[in-house]
Amino acid sequence: MTMGSEQEAPSRGEFAGLRAIVTGGGSGIGLATASLLAERGAAVAVLDLRPGELPAGLAGFAVDVADDASVTAGVEAAAKRLGGIDIVVNNAGIGAQGTVEDNDLDEWRRVFEINVFGIVRVTRAALPYLRRSTSPAVVNTCSIAATAGIQQRALYSASKGAVLSLTQAMAADHIAEGIRVNCVTPGTADTPWVGRLLDSAPDPAAERAALNARQPHGRLVAAAEVAAGIAYLASPSSGSNTGTVLPVDGGMQNLRLRPRNPQ
Repeated sequence: MTMGSEQEAPSRGEFAGLRAIVTGGGSGIGLATASLLAERGAAVAVLDLRPGELPAGLAGFAVDVADDASVTAGVEAAAKRLGGIDIVVNNAGIGAQGTVEDNDLDEWRRVFEINVFGIVRVTRAALPYLRRSTSPAVVNTCSIAATAGIQQRALYSASKGAVLSLTQAMAADHIAEGIRVNCVTPGTADTPWVGRLLDSAPDPAAERAALNARQPHGRLVAAAEVAAGIAYLASPSSGSNTGTVLPVDGGMQNLRLRPRNPQ
């Protein structure tokens, strides 16, 4: 396979004829991504611990990315249902709060099992199918926490830093096979996990205002905006993107603004 080769424009959207699996696709960024890929013509399978009731056009499979047997069975079942796999979106992940001394080692292991080893398990299980694809792509959901120091996020940041490094190493390993590997680094996104975080704060409204203010564009990132970034990287039209780290963060990584209301 040759990366970036010209292809005929698809007749039913840019993902027509392609098969995608999306982990953590039952809600938030994952559901937004699965829905967008399907809207643009892909056949999509959602792999989630609890897929729940999904929109029409999405096939759901109960998969625990922290369990080898569950991942192997789920990926095989999804590939059989779809007739193959062209796109893998590794989106499943969990959060953690605290400094390096606040989370016990069991929590460190659990977060890495899901956020990092989950990507390893799913991608490894999908590689035989990706190698048979004419347009194979892997997109990992990373985080601004991988590239910027954020308070009270030591464990989460460490796991996402590993995701970023893993993405680039995988891109180098599989470029000769024509398999592109990229990641998105969202800023603080308006997802169910962030919603639960806000609900648990002493003053949810003040906490939301603080998170909004931390984003240079003044608001949380929408799940649909992250999904659009993932779709861009997964698209056959992005054939020259591999090892790419795409921020979807409202400028949080690179902008240094003056305070809006200097004293």
